[in-house]
Amino acid sequence: MEEIKRVGVVGGGQMGSGIAQIAATCGFDVILLDSDSSALQRGLHNIQSSINRFVSKGQLSQAMADDAIMRLKCSTDLRDLHSADIIIEAIVESEGSKKELFSQLDRIVKDSAILASNTSSISITRLATTTRRPRQVIGMHFMNPPPIMKLVEIVRGADTSDEVFAIVKTLAKRLGKTIICSLDFPGFIVNRILMPMINEAFFALYTGVATKEDIDTGMKLGTNHPMGPLELADFIGLDVCLSIMKVLHSGLGDSKYLPCPLLVQYVDAGRLGKKCGVGVYSYGMKSSPTSPQPRI
Repeated sequence: MEEIKRVGVVGGGQMGSGIAQIAATCGFDVILLDSDSSALQRGLHNIQSSINRFVSKGQLSQAMADDAIMRLKCSTDLRDLHSADIIIEAIVESEGSKKELFSQLDRIVKDSAILASNTSSISITRLATTTRRPRQVIGMHFMNPPPIMKLVEIVRGADTSDEVFAIVKTLAKRLGKTIICSLDFPGFIVNRILMPMINEAFFALYTGVATKEDIDTGMKLGTNHPMGPLELADFIGLDVCLSIMKVLHSGLGDSKYLPCPLLVQYVDAGRLGKKCGVGVYSYGMKSSPTSPQPRI
């Protein structure tokens, strides 16, 4: 299998653009793809702004920044990924959408290409079944935001080969990441532990145990977490949190993973978190969806 030189990233959102930024600044040629040209432009703008911040803080030289921008190409056409050595998918956390994308990529990219998913909870084995290359499908779960967070969670599907596993571990190290490895179980490692904590924080709010501020302050100062669980949920996206809880509940079959009704209600109301201006907290939207109130 060829050495990885060209990286494709599908998804121009915060995760995809962040992954593309890391790869470009680490010397890889990168193709960032999104079917929405406006999302692609926002992603490119975010990458440029982030790189400039690293330069202003002295964490990246201007020469390295210029080289990274030169290495980055954008496209709205999947066929432009035909020469990539690895494609990292970072689209919406929907199994159906990811399966459809993997099926399309399998027909387009070269035979030696590795297909990696940034999924935070969905089965790598099931994603691999939509391709003719299940040995070359793997999970590569970056933490948010990718340019800052040091961790990558690598997930082996049932058929992921030892060679692909070794190549992806080497890639993650070249990207400057610390690696943890998980078998293909619902939620993997990080979200298997994190999401039930966030869900329990919603139950504490839902049943009137405390205010959202006291819940978050308690976890920040009482357990030394940098963000409280409700604040973190807003940052992740309440829709993403709900999706992962549903995967945990369905995949593990335990009632302790049942999503809190308040979390469901917030998502139904369109309160998805910081990305839309309102979630558990308000982020300055002039008009926001009606606030569901905690109920016992």
